[in-house]
Amino acid sequence: MDKVKTEPRPLGSGMTMNEGRAVHPHLIAKPLICCVLLCIIFGSLPVIAQPSGGPYGPIWQRYDLPKRAGKIYYVAPDGQAEASGEKLAQPTTLAAAIERVETGDAIVLRGGVYRTGDLKLNQAITMQPYADEHPVLKGTMIATEWEQPKTGLWKTSWSRLFPSKPADWWRPRGFGRGTPLYLFNNDMVFVDGKLLKPVGAEGDVDENSYFINYDAGEVYIGFNPNDLLIEITAFDSALIRTIKDCHGKTSDGKGPTIRGITFTQYAFRAFEIEGREPEGLADPATYGKDVTGMTLEHCTITFCSRVGGYFRGDNLTIRHCLVSDTSTEGIYILSSSDALLEKNIFRRNNIEKIYGYFPAAVKIFNQCYHVTCRDNLVIDHPNSNGIWYDVGNVDGVFINNWIVGTDNGFFFEISKGAICAGNVFVNCPTGIKVINSCDVQVYQNTMVNSRVSFERTARSAVGDHFGWHPSTGPDVNDRDGHVFVNNLLTADVQFRRPLLRFRQPASLRQRLTQPQVKQLDYNVYVRRADADSQPLIVWSPAATANSMLNIKSPEDLTKLYPEFAAHSKAFDNYYGPLFRSPELDNYELLKAFPGSTAATILPTEIRSAQGGLRLPKKDSRFPGAFPLCP
Repeated sequence: MDKVKTEPRPLGSGMTMNEGRAVHPHLIAKPLICCVLLCIIFGSLPVIAQPSGGPYGPIWQRYDLPKRAGKIYYVAPDGQAEASGEKLAQPTTLAAAIERVETGDAIVLRGGVYRTGDLKLNQAITMQPYADEHPVLKGTMIATEWEQPKTGLWKTSWSRLFPSKPADWWRPRGFGRGTPLYLFNNDMVFVDGKLLKPVGAEGDVDENSYFINYDAGEVYIGFNPNDLLIEITAFDSALIRTIKDCHGKTSDGKGPTIRGITFTQYAFRAFEIEGREPEGLADPATYGKDVTGMTLEHCTITFCSRVGGYFRGDNLTIRHCLVSDTSTEGIYILSSSDALLEKNIFRRNNIEKIYGYFPAAVKIFNQCYHVTCRDNLVIDHPNSNGIWYDVGNVDGVFINNWIVGTDNGFFFEISKGAICAGNVFVNCPTGIKVINSCDVQVYQNTMVNSRVSFERTARSAVGDHFGWHPSTGPDVNDRDGHVFVNNLLTADVQFRRPLLRFRQPASLRQRLTQPQVKQLDYNVYVRRADADSQPLIVWSPAATANSMLNIKSPEDLTKLYPEFAAHSKAFDNYYGPLFRSPELDNYELLKAFPGSTAATILPTEIRSAQGGLRLPKKDSRFPGAFPLCP
């Protein structure tokens, strides 16, 4: 049996020094490069555009020392636990500082890689980098002891394993069909920063995968690890903000402020903010108060085996962060009110392709009130939903976001009241999906190869698979009151779906006879295909066997319902002027487009909602997200 001992690469082999602290250039460059590229893409957009054009995600900057802090503790990857950490030249460890801090203190991190995790905190503190250095918290350890058995694979013994199994509500014979159980384990293996894929047997291992024998505590890979950096998960989480007593202190009920730090390669999640979650309809005054006011800014959260973070507590702010390469959820907000997500990048959720787990880049769950998602990028989610307000949410605000390559980009389910306005959806099979909800106002969105769907079913709290969930939203008879106005829906010849759909099962035809919308007009539909290729609108309820009716034009809808679509316009087989430069993802609407003024004045409520839509004039009239350009 051949044996080899590998060591991590020395400085000088792809590493840089930052004021004496080692930082891998990729960890510095990726968030910055992403922001720069997106600024280039959006650079030509006017300041009055709905998505602002950035910058999005973490911004590389120099941090001053906190001015109102109590004590400042300096920490470093090579800090000494016995050091006080109160002097820059004598840093302590991050774990030691976490134990010592009290409300109002600050932890200032020197640059470099901190291989640590499962840290617990219950005080309102600040965590930030020192100056312009780049601290990176990693949940992996380096595997250096490998041996090659006769199978031809390489293996190492590993004691920090994270076997897991799906939640009890997951159904492998339903939506979960085709998902092997080993995908639910939380371990990860990286080679030179690249994530390997798990497989279910030794015989399936190749150069891009790994296998774990949990009974023996062994990890197998299919290549010689010599001179390679092999990292294997060793920590379940980075930071847990507990509501219990810890380190001899009682929780102060306030969340930390964390800026400019990267969290990556954690089994399960990077953050867990504890708090009460109601199980059934509840008064929002009775929850969301355990930990309030957490702020996360200019942080990067990547490669968490399940979720980037669970956040509970009112007045959460997540701003200018990058959340990428997660599994079931990137950000999970639970039972919290008055949260703000702004100028973040949410990218590549469900990278393992787990089916039947209903993944989302952002999930806002269980009776969250007034959660605002404003001016974010939601991109590259072919196997995941986008931002999903799920179960009992009230008065959500979703404005000025840019959503690309994401099914159900804005998803509003079993909830009451939302504003969805000023957003751009590009190549999303379903861009906007509203189901079993009421009073959603959809204004001034640009849809490019992205359908809009309003749906209702007979789902209720009686006999539901998820128990109490439906009881937190509107009753079956009250799933209506939606508004759909001033939207621009466009499709090329490859998009073979109706642009707008209203859906309910035939079983509800006698019970629910009125439309889901109360206002439907001043929308513009543009297709390069002809009117006979696909219906423009699918309508329900209708007096047909399946309770659905295919509608070819706004005029046909007006004939059925004179109060709807009288001022809407449709352009089929249209190849004339429309957008400034779709080739460069610039969807400003050209004045020369013949439907450019087919719109109405926005209500004050929509113009001013949580930062509002940026309009050149109060009486501006145009369909879609962007004001007219020459």
